[in-house]
Amino acid sequence: MLLVFRLMARCPLWLLHALGSLAGWLSYALSPSYRQRFQAQVRQAGLPAAQARPAIAQAGRMVTELPWLWQRHQALGELVRWQGAELIESRLAEGRGMVLLTPHLGCFEVTARAFAERFGRRMPITVLFRPARKAWMRALMEGAREREHLATAPANLAGVRQMLRALRQGQAIGLLPDQVPPEGLGVWAPFFGRPAYTMTLAAKLAVQSGAPLMLLWGERLAQGRGYVIHVQAGPTIPSEASPEQAATLINRAMEGLIRQAPQQYLWGYHRYKQPRGLETGGAA
Repeated sequence: MLLVFRLMARCPLWLLHALGSLAGWLSYALSPSYRQRFQAQVRQAGLPAAQARPAIAQAGRMVTELPWLWQRHQALGELVRWQGAELIESRLAEGRGMVLLTPHLGCFEVTARAFAERFGRRMPITVLFRPARKAWMRALMEGAREREHLATAPANLAGVRQMLRALRQGQAIGLLPDQVPPEGLGVWAPFFGRPAYTMTLAAKLAVQSGAPLMLLWGERLAQGRGYVIHVQAGPTIPSEASPEQAATLINRAMEGLIRQAPQQYLWGYHRYKQPRGLETGGAA
């Protein structure tokens, strides 16, 4: 598998995206459970099926672009454009760090790297990740994601401390707030009108550090032409907000981003799954 991964990394991005589109549609056609979850979550969001259908191919592209992103050691350069970068510029002088939130929308692998390349000298970034289960993939992920001005933190107590330390030093951190957290690290909060187990970490870190929440997502351009990083201000979490209230505010912000580009959201992600051993909060 490692050899295949390295061979794919040498292919041009347009070819990887073309192969990914085919893989995405094959997965959709051959997996009834994936297809049903995709369709159910699009309906839950109240979107027409046609509006979300391009996300089938985009999900495949997300997979096949990984070798290119992880094995590429030169700067992204002109392959990345920015919309809203001035919002980050305006925050840099405040010295409070930033909590960057990126949902499973577009190419979420590229956002932290692009941030590190453009802003890392002034504000390094640490991103939270879950180590892969397979040893060869785990070693590959750790080596690929560690870049200049970009550090990684494991999704455990040590990683949380690392991220809080980074914020207190005026640095940025990156999280996927729509990733289902382990039992005990989340609360039930509405997501497109249905209870979803939602992480509390993002809001806690923002409140404890005083760092603002910022929303980023990487739009995947057609024909391998690169990416556009979109930046928006995130919600303000009141210090007196309950974990459920804070999670609801963040979920609402994620819904807003997803509605802007439903054709690039990962609708097949099992967003409403129930962590093992956890009492349901109304979600099935």
